[in-house]
Amino acid sequence: MPNIKERLEFLIFQIVKFFFTHPPRRLCLLAGRVVGLIFYCLDKKHRQIALKNLTLAFGTERTPAELKKIARESFKHFGGFLAEIIKFPRLKEEKKSSLFHVEGEEHLLEALQKQKGAILFSAHYGNWEIAPYILIKKGKMSVVARPLDNRLMEAQLLKLRESLGTKVIYKHRATKQILQSLREKEMIALLIDQNVLRSQAIFVDFFGKKAATTPSVAAFFLRTKSPLLPVFCYPTSSHTYQLKIFSPLKISSEEDHNQEILKITQICTKIIEDQIRKNPSHWLWFHNRWKTRPEGEK
Repeated sequence: MPNIKERLEFLIFQIVKFFFTHPPRRLCLLAGRVVGLIFYCLDKKHRQIALKNLTLAFGTERTPAELKKIARESFKHFGGFLAEIIKFPRLKEEKKSSLFHVEGEEHLLEALQKQKGAILFSAHYGNWEIAPYILIKKGKMSVVARPLDNRLMEAQLLKLRESLGTKVIYKHRATKQILQSLREKEMIALLIDQNVLRSQAIFVDFFGKKAATTPSVAAFFLRTKSPLLPVFCYPTSSHTYQLKIFSPLKISSEEDHNQEILKITQICTKIIEDQIRKNPSHWLWFHNRWKTRPEGEK
């Protein structure tokens, strides 16, 4: 049964959802950014995490004022992100399609022709939640996710994902379902930019700092030889989205399996870092990405 905190969070979400239901989309996006700015001002804990992460990532590359601006814009971006995922299901199909400009569609089609499915990886960057709306038009797709701590909110998010035509595979029982989906020539999408427990992690460089990272993408790629493609969906200045599908990664084989896992995970993480550097405010800086440290490090 949901606790009081979960019910309160859900009530706040329902109130926000109600006010975002009827106004025009652009007004909702603006209102969402205002909500994000309010949380930046009020949520001291996550504001400090964001600023600490930005300092770790950029060091002296950026001034303190620039780092504060990125943090503030990140909160505003995710306020708009929340508004979009509330508003998007209510848009007409023609309107939804008009919001996307797709680059690299041929890479995905070529990968799927190999009849081994496809492993798509991305990050909590831009608007990853609505990207499946376009990808699902090319074939069946499942997204691998960790359920939200708030069960009421998770039910809402699950409804959104399923409305886009995707199947959700939860991490705690993922392996068998992922392998089955790839055998059935489907797409699997994973986000690999968040901190994981040391027992589940390998450590690779991320902005020059060791970061505990899931080896799952590399492991599934080596086991299935399914094409491995980076995919990112980010907003444009005209309130539309650029969906960029990169060509499948070409990875030379190593004799040592563990070294292969490490190399592939590092390559994928570097691709994510490069995307974030292009527009840092589109990433989830208030997640404690460098929380788990290697054995022996404080």
